[in-house]
Amino acid sequence: MEGPWPVVAGVIGGLLLLWLVLVAFLAMARPKGNALTESLRLLPDLLRLVTRLARDSELPQGVRIRLWLLLGYLALPIDLIPDFIPVLGYADDAIIIALVLRSVIRHAGPDALARHWPGTPEGLSTVRHLIGRPQ
Repeated sequence: MEGPWPVVAGVIGGLLLLWLVLVAFLAMARPKGNALTESLRLLPDLLRLVTRLARDSELPQGVRIRLWLLLGYLALPIDLIPDFIPVLGYADDAIIIALVLRSVIRHAGPDALARHWPGTPEGLSTVRHLIGRPQ
């Protein structure tokens, strides 16, 4: 094979492998039981929470940057996991939000979550369960 085709094939193969690793990681990181279904129901409140946290100047700058990057990802018109993939296709945004919120709470503390939560106390309890911090 002559020309750039071996390099192009290698890059495409590498990207495909990276995408498969991402799908496997999201499948392993997804919440167990009905927490994923509940998080999809809470998605509007989760988006408001992420926006409020990203605008909070009291949080560390690294945490706010992570939140703004998450909002940028959520604004993209394409998903990393297409919707035709069962379970993960529709839930990838909720899974990624949960992973970022785990990191945010680890660095900013659970009080930031409670202070900015826009929904009901039951919803806050569900979010805490989703991110692995039940209280």
